[in-house]
Amino acid sequence: MKIEWKSCIRVAVSGFLLYLAIYYWDMVSGLAVSLIGSLSPLFIGFAIAYVLNILMTFYERHYFPLHYDKKLVKKTRPFVCMIAAIVSFVAIIALIIRLVVPELILCIKFLVSQIPPLLGNILQNDLVDKYVPDDVISSLTSINWQQIVSKAVQFVVSGISTAAGAIFSAISSVFSIVVTAFISIIFSVYFMLGKETLKKQTGRLLHTYCPKYERSVKHIFEVFNDSFHRFIVGQCLDCIILWLMCTFGMLIFKFPYAQMIGAFVGFTALIPVAGAYIGALVGAVMIMTVSPIKSLLFILFVIILQQLEGNFVYPKVVGKSVGLPAVWVLAAITIGGSLMGITGMLIGVPIFGALYKLLKEDVCRRELAKSAVNDKKTASKGKKGIDISETKKGMFKNSP
Repeated sequence: MKIEWKSCIRVAVSGFLLYLAIYYWDMVSGLAVSLIGSLSPLFIGFAIAYVLNILMTFYERHYFPLHYDKKLVKKTRPFVCMIAAIVSFVAIIALIIRLVVPELILCIKFLVSQIPPLLGNILQNDLVDKYVPDDVISSLTSINWQQIVSKAVQFVVSGISTAAGAIFSAISSVFSIVVTAFISIIFSVYFMLGKETLKKQTGRLLHTYCPKYERSVKHIFEVFNDSFHRFIVGQCLDCIILWLMCTFGMLIFKFPYAQMIGAFVGFTALIPVAGAYIGALVGAVMIMTVSPIKSLLFILFVIILQQLEGNFVYPKVVGKSVGLPAVWVLAAITIGGSLMGITGMLIGVPIFGALYKLLKEDVCRRELAKSAVNDKKTASKGKKGIDISETKKGMFKNSP
């Protein structure tokens, strides 16, 4: 076996770099975290551009389709479709905020103002009189809840003066978030406008540096892109179904704020499994301003609705869209949530869907190859057997 010096040098350099990485692990990990943090606007911008690109491609398909190759249409298509996608996305978010936030603020104000009378009504209930001792009731009824609330407000106001450092830190963090969001939006605009150029440049890099694995890498990217695209569309469809189910169910059971809470529950359902419960909690607070009993019944209604949606609607709609069986959809949500929280829940299903498709293709390819080899061996054995029999017939025929 011939040993090349280049291979030895590569192994030696790789081993030395691995040793440095292990020995200076704290420094290397800190540098990696800093690098990822500095690149976070780029990643966020790519994620925003990827989501908006779904709307953008929809508008591109309908932007003068009969004059697709015209110079003016070809030149204006990316910019016009990008603006339409951004305006549509902002309009959807603004509509949801307009439906939910004002009424939510009014309900919270009303709830805070009605806490003392509500507690008084609870303490005067017959069940409370029956099961709670009289000394406890008398001590609770003697409490001046209005004074307690006012003292709490004074405590908060007085504490503000001693929290200058915390406020400055919060303002700086908010400013950092705003700057990061602004830079991410700029990156997303560049991504959407230059997506064709980026696609060509990536293809050239693969063809130049990885010609052997070019087709495989492109296929993997196509599978993951298709899985994420189908997941986002399926997730939005699932949210619309949950919105309609929640709204009509609340109208049937005569819960207040049916349309507003239904829209909010559907919007928060973008977060798999846990999102609907977040919307249910806010909806229960709203309904509590009207009737505490209806608020408890609403929580029970949402729990049942979420079980139906999570076990039947979500696996069918999202699972079929990414080509993933229902049991693996639930497994992807569980594993992704345990590893990365809400982010893991969001990206776990499309990742599992892409891996499932790639594994299925590889298994089918190996089975076909194995079947072809077995068929070839069987045909070869059959041919040999025919030749031997024909030879024997000739021998017997020519024998005396």
